[in-house]
Amino acid sequence: MFDIGFSELLVIGVVALIVIGPERLPRVARTAGHLYGRMQRYVTSVKSDISREIQLDELRRAGETFKSSVESAASDVEQQSTVVDDYLRKETGNVTRVIEAMGATEGERPVTAPAMEQLAGEPTPQQNLPLEEPAVEPTTVVETARGTSGDKAV
Repeated sequence: MFDIGFSELLVIGVVALIVIGPERLPRVARTAGHLYGRMQRYVTSVKSDISREIQLDELRRAGETFKSSVESAASDVEQQSTVVDDYLRKETGNVTRVIEAMGATEGERPVTAPAMEQLAGEPTPQQNLPLEEPAVEPTTVVETARGTSGDKAV
């Protein structure tokens, strides 16, 4: 802080001894030391308060930035959900119009997943079909140079 060397301190001490006197000099030095300590604690307190305020200001700015990013993400999600909702409503309307245009009755409409769950116990027309035999590929006997072997070639 101040650039005071030993020689300057010695001059200040001699002047203080002459001006104040040897009886009161220890008391004055003790009082000066207490005042100097109080001043240091006050300066340290002010520095820590300023540092704390700077950190709080940075946190506020970070919080505002985070809040704005969350709000923009929420609005983006809301816009996307609105677009998807509109698309699904439009497609549902299109399917309904196609079914009505075909003149299908309630029994002829396509079966949905909940309806399939209700019909789970009842056999469906597909379940009543006879099982077909799986197609078998023809096999041939492969002849080798030594003779006939029973290997099958596909």
